[in-house]
Amino acid sequence: MNALKERLDVAAGEDTSHILSGLTNQLPDRDPEETAEWLESLDTLIQEQGTERAQYIMRSLLQRAGAQSVGVPMVTTTDYVNTIPVDQEAPFPGDEEIERKYRAWLRWNAAVMVHRSQRPEIGVGGHISTYAGAATLYEVGFNHFFRGKDHPGGGDQIFFQGHASPGMYARAFMEGRLTEEDLDGFRQEKSKEGHALSSYPHPRLMPEFWEFPTVSMGIGPMNAIYQAQSNRYLHNRGIKDTSDQQVWAFLGDGEMDEPESRGLLQLAANDKLDNLNFVINCNLQRLDGPVRGNGKIMQELEAFFRGAGWNVIKVVWGREWDNLLAKDEDGSLVKIMNETVDGDYQTYKAESGGFVREHFFGKTPQTKDMVADMTDQEIWNLKRGGHDYNKVYAAYKAATEFKGKPTVILAHTVKGYGLGTHFEGRNATHQMKKLTLADLKAFRDHLRIPITDEQLEADPYQPPYYHPGADAPEIQYLMDRRRALGGFVPERRSKHTDVTLPGDKAYEVANRGSGKQQAATTMAFVRLLKDLMRDKEFGTRIVPIIPDEARTFGMDAFFPTAKIYNPNGQNYLSVDRDLVLAYKESIAGQIVHAGINEAGSVAAFTAAGTSYATHGEPLIPIYVFYSMFGFQRTGDSFWAAADQMTRGFIIGATAGRTTLTGEGLQHADGHSPILASTNPAVVTYDPAYGYEIGVIMRDGLNRMYGTGEAGKEIADNDPSRNVMYYITVYNEPIIQPPAPAELDTEGIIKGIYLLAPAKIDGPRTQILASGVSVPWALEAQRLLAEDWGVSADVWSVTSWTELRRDAMAAEEEAFLNPGQPARVPFVTEQLAGATGPIVAVSDYMKAVPDQIRQFIPNEFASLGADGFGFSDTRAAARRFFKNDIHSIVVRSLQMLARRGEVDAQAPAQAIEKYRLLNVNAGTTGNAGGDS
Repeated sequence: MNALKERLDVAAGEDTSHILSGLTNQLPDRDPEETAEWLESLDTLIQEQGTERAQYIMRSLLQRAGAQSVGVPMVTTTDYVNTIPVDQEAPFPGDEEIERKYRAWLRWNAAVMVHRSQRPEIGVGGHISTYAGAATLYEVGFNHFFRGKDHPGGGDQIFFQGHASPGMYARAFMEGRLTEEDLDGFRQEKSKEGHALSSYPHPRLMPEFWEFPTVSMGIGPMNAIYQAQSNRYLHNRGIKDTSDQQVWAFLGDGEMDEPESRGLLQLAANDKLDNLNFVINCNLQRLDGPVRGNGKIMQELEAFFRGAGWNVIKVVWGREWDNLLAKDEDGSLVKIMNETVDGDYQTYKAESGGFVREHFFGKTPQTKDMVADMTDQEIWNLKRGGHDYNKVYAAYKAATEFKGKPTVILAHTVKGYGLGTHFEGRNATHQMKKLTLADLKAFRDHLRIPITDEQLEADPYQPPYYHPGADAPEIQYLMDRRRALGGFVPERRSKHTDVTLPGDKAYEVANRGSGKQQAATTMAFVRLLKDLMRDKEFGTRIVPIIPDEARTFGMDAFFPTAKIYNPNGQNYLSVDRDLVLAYKESIAGQIVHAGINEAGSVAAFTAAGTSYATHGEPLIPIYVFYSMFGFQRTGDSFWAAADQMTRGFIIGATAGRTTLTGEGLQHADGHSPILASTNPAVVTYDPAYGYEIGVIMRDGLNRMYGTGEAGKEIADNDPSRNVMYYITVYNEPIIQPPAPAELDTEGIIKGIYLLAPAKIDGPRTQILASGVSVPWALEAQRLLAEDWGVSADVWSVTSWTELRRDAMAAEEEAFLNPGQPARVPFVTEQLAGATGPIVAVSDYMKAVPDQIRQFIPNEFASLGADGFGFSDTRAAARRFFKNDIHSIVVRSLQMLARRGEVDAQAPAQAIEKYRLLNVNAGTTGNAGGDS
């Protein structure tokens, strides 16, 4: 009876409320004897009929309790033990001895590769301890679960933990995919070109090896969720059967502190993504110390994921603990497990078996007696669950067979496992990159690697790799397992189904203009998109991605026809069902509507934009968002998208600093082209008219999936295809002109063309404008001519950034080829005959047009909107920033006056005439267009 009373105390959670749910700690136990009888009945049930029957009975009781309004709190955390009972573990199907043997070789080669890259003349860094602790988690997957691309089901997508990359390289070496020379090229991507390995999973740097970039941390979990959703999207829309494909994401417990790691879990639960498995390597350590020194990260994550609607599997203890737990009749051992905080667990693995005996088992007489017959070495060999093949296999099998929810596996491991006392569990182990000679010998002995002391002593900086030869039975076994699972992992392929691009008809409306009706470039874009989606052969491949702003952008017209993707369909009566533009969800919907969720939208964009490689089925993602909340908010995700070689269109709507008249500071985008320019894979455009958008999108589609530039056939895997077109569009209505008969399409694509030559003779100036400022430039051209007799050419600059990149490339070519004729940059070539000073204007900060300043010999001035945005009328905002029509006129006159080409008093007269210093006197733009 006393033993049962102690168990009740544990259940009450009085001492562990910070760790366990504490189901009974708010209630008095009015009859402890009756409580003990109930518990004894449950114990008997488990002993006689097993845990599965006990689970059914417990769930039935909970269900009946709910029906009877008996308040039972949700159980968010369970005891600190394995969630799969021993009697329900699937038996391990492989040859554990063989697998353990070559796993040791893998761990040796992974560590040696990093160690060798630290020799004095190299010193490029690397990480030893992550893979050392996670090797079992990966190897069970490689040997029994991860399906390659030749598998009949289509293969799995694996998001590898970035810092564990040495282990993947070590395995590829065993498989014959990499050589010793390749391993010695770790982190030396230029100096060892041809035999170089990237530091982390970088598809752009190793385009036939890695598929998914997972560093920066936090982006991997987010992208894995949307990869799983994208798989279902492909399936539900009938593009590809992905029903037998699984997505695996290997994550660190410290990584789960990133908001992105946890912030999108609800999508996976809501979409019932049972094709998704998170494996969290719970070594209890972040980079500098414990994740939760005073708490329990596994328990915290269990509660978080369970509350988010996920299936949770904990792999806490290895099989050596099974007998001890079976003997724990009074719950003393489980109580200690529950109450021991992570900081102590970390310390135990940095000490010794004797230390664990005294400080862990020695906490109660019962637990001390449990291990009385065990040696200190046997206590030390009590493994954590993430190092046990049996436990990990059972967890993976349960995860892949579970239906209706995504699964998270929380695996308890030791960082630096097997590397010796200097590494195992140490706070500094993440930063430790090399082993001493003594460490090497101890590690070799621990792994039983057939390398002699003499070989290690010959050059401690370059201990040998180990490979037994392709004919060794262990290697034959390893290769047989991969063949059975469909080929090597990781592997990236870029061969895909051919895409038939839209013809001229799809662009007719864009080229016609808007007639007498005003239309913002956002609406011109939406009309073009609608025509592209109507194309019978191409339209189905378009994936519109929209946060919760479709109506703002005028895209609600897509709802009834394209429909919003929802794997659960629409199981409610829509409030606007009788309207023409009713909100409509469908299992086969085409629109990905991510909600108020830019991070998730970029993850969806990345998954769709790399479908050509992950699935061999190209999709064209077109992500439309408030421009301010693109690169500023999710720039790191766009960088990962570039690494993953995403192809698609990024549409920055409501662009410009002065267009969102009422929204104010955080909505006023004056700098996104500068932020976008920092991403080498992003091709940035700031078009003024619908026909320009049509030319740009047509060029983008051709570059990504067509014949390539100037009709040249290029390969599917040509790096020049792997671009994202960023197109800014505005919400200010204007008359959209038709495309000119002699349209300079090359100029539009490369960044600048002459839109409106001067109409009079007189002192000459040039006005370069982009986006919404082009109509201002045309009006300034008229005022300069009519009020001041000045002749101005107006140029539409569709891309300041592309002009700069071309010019910088020309400079580089000239630098590396002295004595050869230097190529003239395109912008310089276009403006070669343009005389007079240049005024460059946009609705962005002056740094945007300043990108081309150095490549133009003319006197140059920039007008823009520097500083914070604010709420006001468009006219007042533009007058305040001095980038409006009249500011263009005054700036042009100032530059001409300095040259003596107009009256010296003209600038002052113009300031007075146009009341340039009065924000209430501005007239540039109109009040139309929704915010």
